[in-house]
Amino acid sequence: MAVAFQHRIDGLVLPHMATRKRLSHEESRLAALAAARSLLIETGPQSVTLKAVAARIGRTHANLLHHFGSAAGLQKALAGHLAGTVCDTIIDAVRATRAGLGSPREVVDLAFDAFDKEGAGALASWMILTGNEDALTPIVETIHQLVDEIAPEEAAHGTVPMQLHEETLALVLLAMGDALIGTALSRSLGLPETAARDRAERMLVRSMEIPPPAG
Repeated sequence: MAVAFQHRIDGLVLPHMATRKRLSHEESRLAALAAARSLLIETGPQSVTLKAVAARIGRTHANLLHHFGSAAGLQKALAGHLAGTVCDTIIDAVRATRAGLGSPREVVDLAFDAFDKEGAGALASWMILTGNEDALTPIVETIHQLVDEIAPEEAAHGTVPMQLHEETLALVLLAMGDALIGTALSRSLGLPETAARDRAERMLVRSMEIPPPAG
């Protein structure tokens, strides 16, 4: 008798080989995105294909095609998934920092790690180079939502909306650039590999030192 095996992806226990549980549409989609994220981190954006993800979760190519339409659709959904997950974490970190339970460096590291260790920078670059013009849309839209969510709270601490937008822009561009060429450029300039993170941290520290308006 064949033995059923299971493997776990981001908290989801997925049936494999002999036994295949029927997942809901959303469960199947989330499982695929979790598998795509693992492939992205392990072997790079070029490996995030419908075939590879289907094999990873024990589904068919047709099943993945139904959910995402194409490899480009899968990659775009993955970009949105990564951005959403990271932005939620960053919001929590910003609030913790304001409450004295965290630090600006934690916020910086979360943003930089999203584009570097989590592969968002490589994924976005790969999608653009392969002709996916909408590659950055889910990332940009999610970051915009993050800014809109924390803007009222930051205003209470004296941060004006335009300043928040400018600092978010600077943080994301620093994180994206650092993920792509940060290590090589820092070495070439004789700077520590953390130079971009250090500058981003100083920017946030200055921002958070602004006193709230009087009255």
